Amino acid sequence: MTRKVGIIGVGHVGAAVAHQIIITGATDDLALIDIDTKKVEADALDFEDAMANLPSHTNITVNDYAELADADVIVSAVGNIGIQKIKLDRFAEVGFTSNAVKHVAAKIKASGFNGILIVISNPCDIQTMIYQQLTGLPQNHVMGTGTLLDSARMQRAVAACLNIDPRSVTGYNLGEHGNSQFTAWSTVRVLGQPIQAVAEQRGLNLDDLDNEARIGGYHVMIGKHYTNYAIAAATTHLLNAVLSDAHTEMPVSNYRPEFDCYVSYPVIVGRNGVLTSTQLDLSANEQTKLAQSANFIKTRFTDIMQLPLEDETTTDEYTQSHLTELQQLDVANFVE
Repeated sequence: MTRKVGIIGVGHVGAAVAHQIIITGATDDLALIDIDTKKVEADALDFEDAMANLPSHTNITVNDYAELADADVIVSAVGNIGIQKIKLDRFAEVGFTSNAVKHVAAKIKASGFNGILIVISNPCDIQTMIYQQLTGLPQNHVMGTGTLLDSARMQRAVAACLNIDPRSVTGYNLGEHGNSQFTAWSTVRVLGQPIQAVAEQRGLNLDDLDNEARIGGYHVMIGKHYTNYAIAAATTHLLNAVLSDAHTEMPVSNYRPEFDCYVSYPVIVGRNGVLTSTQLDLSANEQTKLAQSANFIKTRFTDIMQLPLEDETTTDEYTQSHLTELQQLDVANFVE
């Protein structure tokens, strides 16, 4: 059976996802789409030049939405990292990315695509909601990477304190992929014990670790002005769970009927997208934080959907014309 994936937006993150897909042989056919034609064509040629030295072959097409009709999965990496650098926050992209996503969603719908849509584009939860509403795809077929990355950053932070492998830390960050997300410490276990017990024994400051998970991308952004490898790893992890029908438990952004919006909470993921939800035994404080995070997402989504649809313009033109509007969003959500 042929496996086919489309990636829309082949910038730092989209290209890193494409690279992982190609070198691991995760898919047979890969459709790359980007408004920067020269760049995406160059990436495709670069990947094709790598084929002779790889153990598997991937067929690559460029800038053809018709190729998405029979794709198993589409990954949306649409965004503008240049706008993030203005304020170092995810919500700085909201004007440009929401407008771009509305245009892309219409093209996806017109292509006849009926597979699984994975959203990286920031702010992730809101863009996932826009895609689902405008494509008309079933809610369980549209997911955002959400706090899958934030959970990994929490695992890295905890593991570093204990000098162990991050994969030895289990547990979740929940809520928005943004500043209102939080580490649900009631879910975290390490060294065979709940994290609270280990924290008392080893003198760990859980508040500091929670903050490190939240702002992990900030450190990367300061160093190289974009993030790509960790989010690409999270994306390919989610993609592979879909393609292999793995039935893996993952904290991704998914539609939660109790909040009537998309928010990150662990679900079982397989070939049909979100298969079933889990039921965490959260503390009262964690339940309150989750509800507050969901409310933030829902409120922002309503505001963004009321913005008029602009023409598809170049990144620089859009950034300049909407810079004042972006700066008025007065939020503190850190970078990817």
